[in-house]
Amino acid sequence: MHGKQIARLILQGFHAHYRGFQGITEEARDRFVERDWVAIQYAARARISFYDARVNECVETLREQLQTDIPDSALWQHVRTFYEALLQFHPQAELAETFFNSVFCKLFHRRYFHNRFIFVESTLARRIPLSVETEYQSYFPVADGVKATLRNILEDMNLGAPFADLERDVHALMRAFAKQAQVRALSAHQMRVDVLRSPFYRNKAAYIVGRIVTEQHQYPFIVPVLINRQGQLYLDALITDVDQMVIIFSFARAYFMVKTRAPSALVRFLKGLMPRKTLAELYSAIGFHKQGKTEFYRELLGHLASSDDKLVAAPGIRGLVMMVFTLPSFPYVFKIIRDQFPESKPFGRDTVLARYQLVKRHDRVGRMADTIEYSDVALPRERFSEELLEELQSTASLSIKVEDDLVILRHCYIEKRMIPLNLYMEYASADETREIIADYGLALKEMIAANIFPGDMLLKNFGVTRGKRVVFYDYDEVQYLHEVNFRELPKPETYEDSLAADTSHSVAPNDVFPEQVATFVFPNKALRELFIELHPELIEASYWSQQQQAVAEGVIADVFPYPQHIRFHYEKKPDTK
Repeated sequence: MHGKQIARLILQGFHAHYRGFQGITEEARDRFVERDWVAIQYAARARISFYDARVNECVETLREQLQTDIPDSALWQHVRTFYEALLQFHPQAELAETFFNSVFCKLFHRRYFHNRFIFVESTLARRIPLSVETEYQSYFPVADGVKATLRNILEDMNLGAPFADLERDVHALMRAFAKQAQVRALSAHQMRVDVLRSPFYRNKAAYIVGRIVTEQHQYPFIVPVLINRQGQLYLDALITDVDQMVIIFSFARAYFMVKTRAPSALVRFLKGLMPRKTLAELYSAIGFHKQGKTEFYRELLGHLASSDDKLVAAPGIRGLVMMVFTLPSFPYVFKIIRDQFPESKPFGRDTVLARYQLVKRHDRVGRMADTIEYSDVALPRERFSEELLEELQSTASLSIKVEDDLVILRHCYIEKRMIPLNLYMEYASADETREIIADYGLALKEMIAANIFPGDMLLKNFGVTRGKRVVFYDYDEVQYLHEVNFRELPKPETYEDSLAADTSHSVAPNDVFPEQVATFVFPNKALRELFIELHPELIEASYWSQQQQAVAEGVIADVFPYPQHIRFHYEKKPDTK
């Protein structure tokens, strides 16, 4: 095959991927209107796997044609040059570059992964960026009035179902906007409203995302839209606080489904609303998690070039399954699997890999950190502290390889760095302790409602985010809730039994005794009593069994990514169950 044929074949493979990806995404509205929550979760899982399937198809075709694992330098430089030319006016150029990289990296050895053959650096920086206006619609209240403008925005979203009471929703939205200190003094002629053309679908909601633009400022907003049992739409809240918007787009939540023709333009719009979010986080949030990986890697390379601190073991208790390390100046941690596990971890490497994949494909309900999974990551040896490198070589030799001045991470997971919950508790005030224990219990409840049993519930396996939310990040003992057998501790039958030092009872591998949760997690009596006060049901086997039953009956719990107190409260609330 000559260079142009190879380039066109890879681009055709990308187009097949993007059509399929958008096909699944565009069906989100119908699943939402039909209230088919199970189908929504199934589609989200299927979409995550779609990319690798298309890459593998393209790789197999090229292997049959090329029949070599050593790239011809002149040929592949020609392939890259022509492929870049094909992307000159391509609306998904950055995604197509990443697809090209994925194909090449599966075909050839890591030693060939440099900018002559692949797009280590994106070519987009050398081009005129796609117009952000392609992704949003502008509205002008001076022409139609505020009330009519809001009505037009809601109707233009084309959500596929009638509103239960559109006029009520418009008035609720106007009242909510009036309460916002930033915008209440504005008149219709002093603003423009920009709204992304496509709603963002996730779980049981559709989200309208936009901004109010004035001469001096812009005010971002998100409006969640829900649907009642009668198939009627209603607005549930108005979110204008940027910190709260960041939580809605959190790394601990499932990916949105949103139709877009120009992802780079959509991401730039979102970046303008939430400047704290990185490109990697935003691409991942809208479902392009492979592009998120690419952007993260570029971010990492840039940070390594502009810093000089050393990689060190992450603060906190050492993991028994994972070795975790971090660059203090970089807000992420690297996790690699240890060579051997202690007897308390009766499983192997394959089980760990499977459990991390389970979480990746599951609804993370805002309580489980997303992971970026890499193979063959090369980092400068000089950036590893001697203590860390020695520990890695002695405990995780199967996961790393030292080659001259590089350390190759054969397989690793990267997560946002958080304060380990056990360390946070050491310095928390009395009020902070109460709030964080309350949120820890809520995190457990939201995970089990989503059919996730975290397994090891010790505080060291949870982190505290910048927004003071508790997020789980250690997945080596994760199971589906329905796989666990929740039991009550046997009561002693006689007085002598209660005094016996060797009192025992039969325990099967998947038996769990919720009464012991507080004791194991909170050896400190005062903290244990506070936990029981705040979440008494979590130490009752019957509560866990009830959650299992709800999962078995197909109940998808309502987990709102915004505070209950900001939700609109109508006299007669539509039925959401």
